[in-house]
Amino acid sequence: MSFYNLTDFLDPLHVASISEDADLKEGQIGRSIGIYETEFPDLSETDIVIAGCEELRGDGNPSGDMAGINNIRKELYSLYYWHKEIKIADIGNIRIGKSLSDTYAAIKTVSEELIRNGKTFILLGGSHDLSMAMYDAYRGMNKIIEVTGVDAYIDLSIDNPVKSRNFLMEMLTGEPNFIRHYNHIGFQSYYVHPHMLETMDKLRFDCYRLGKVKEHIEEVEPAIRSSDFLSFDIAALGSATFWEGSSPNGLNGEEACTLMRYAGMNAQMKSVGIYGYNKKTDPKANLAKQISQMLWYYIDGVQYGRTEAALDNKDMFIECHIAFAAIETTFIQSRKTGRWWMKMPDGKYVPCSYNDFTQAGNNEIPERWLRLLERG
Repeated sequence: MSFYNLTDFLDPLHVASISEDADLKEGQIGRSIGIYETEFPDLSETDIVIAGCEELRGDGNPSGDMAGINNIRKELYSLYYWHKEIKIADIGNIRIGKSLSDTYAAIKTVSEELIRNGKTFILLGGSHDLSMAMYDAYRGMNKIIEVTGVDAYIDLSIDNPVKSRNFLMEMLTGEPNFIRHYNHIGFQSYYVHPHMLETMDKLRFDCYRLGKVKEHIEEVEPAIRSSDFLSFDIAALGSATFWEGSSPNGLNGEEACTLMRYAGMNAQMKSVGIYGYNKKTDPKANLAKQISQMLWYYIDGVQYGRTEAALDNKDMFIECHIAFAAIETTFIQSRKTGRWWMKMPDGKYVPCSYNDFTQAGNNEIPERWLRLLERG
């Protein structure tokens, strides 16, 4: 399994310009992972592969150093590495192409090669439309997937020429289509046309308003647990806390890290994109620190998720048989992680929450159950 052909699409890092060696201590991430500087790292035993891409033309901006992905790296490398069982490599930055479509092609190639070989790929973007290129990697493998997006906006604005504001239309409705289901977390109602939300509902996609996420963040964990690809736009974060962004409201730091930890616990998730960083709007590097900590919690989730037993290992789960609305089914709870699953009429167990279990126990049909039945 050789990945050296990927260097055709990558620029190596100059680590000394990111963090002086003297600033990095033994046990910090920058001293503990493989980094593409002079030699491409051996990825044969690597679990998580990180790359950057400073492509901003999808946001209507020129690409290049303005994105400042190395600001995130500087903060990430200085964090302490608690997860020795997880092997990580940073393979540098994906080269920006002559055209935006050339950059998409490079991202697709790198993503597909890594995912096909069982690696988890994390892309630090650039504009949010780079999600489309990562999705194209799954299309290239003819793999049907579930996607979760985290964003204050729902980027379906077909009247907006800016690619980062309309790419979801192509992703969700283009043919051939490989999206089994799409979840959208953290949208802010005043930024979303009501008809757009109606369209999402007709497509049987699940959208979680920011207020609901903040009140009951555990309710979105099953959606993330079912997903193969997480697309996180930092527009979901509250600018009043972090950055000169588009909305004073949004997720706080702890909530963003919680969502990323949920993603890490999901063993089937093989690609994550964090998009929208621009150093010009982050003069004090607070947002770079936040994103680096989100990455740390993702890695923490990966390690914790590895403790989960297989669903057929009945000794590791508490089994509860319940009848609600003339329906008999089974809920199971993991003795290791506390997570819940419910058995659907087709006999398959699907992720659910404790709230779904308590609703069923009160002889109510959980909304998650109904939505799953609607989608077939």
